Amino acid sequence: MTEPRKARVATVSLAGCFGCHMAILDIDERLIELMKLVEFDRSPLTDMKTFTRRCDIGIIEGGCCNEENVHVLRDFRRNCDVLIAIGQCAIMGGLPAMRNAIMHSDAPLRECLEEAYITGRYIRNTTHNIPNDPALPLLLDQVYPCSDVVQIDYQIPGCAPSGDVIFNMLSQLLAGRFHGFGHENIRFD
Repeated sequence: MTEPRKARVATVSLAGCFGCHMAILDIDERLIELMKLVEFDRSPLTDMKTFTRRCDIGIIEGGCCNEENVHVLRDFRRNCDVLIAIGQCAIMGGLPAMRNAIMHSDAPLRECLEEAYITGRYIRNTTHNIPNDPALPLLLDQVYPCSDVVQIDYQIPGCAPSGDVIFNMLSQLLAGRFHGFGHENIRFD
């Protein structure tokens, strides 16, 4: 008898702190149980940088602050049947989106970069240069939540969500029983 096909899962971290990937690892020993149901494709967890084939689930951490983030997010949407935004950065822009308030004030991007790299109180940049290598992705006018760029199928809120919430959501989704979060799962106390 043939074993059932494992669901293929891909993950990526965009503009965020990588805390949601750490929360995935906080599933702890239940990762072994989860690995009976899934195999990871493109992911920092596997160090695979490209998709090897279509994935059932894509998990996105972080929002979009530069052109590369947008490209990667669109690539995930093309290559994943279900796309999950995990954490506040992916859902609302999170801490990286704090620059949105600055960018919508009277300070253009150039002034923000000058303060970050040249004039800031604790900056010791003797060259007085702002990084401008062609290999660096171009910054967007603001940080965008993932749902502003592509269709997101599910969201797991939190900063970072607990390993329990992530495990329960993935287990229910894989079993075809996920119908949203109850209050007992999403609380911040």
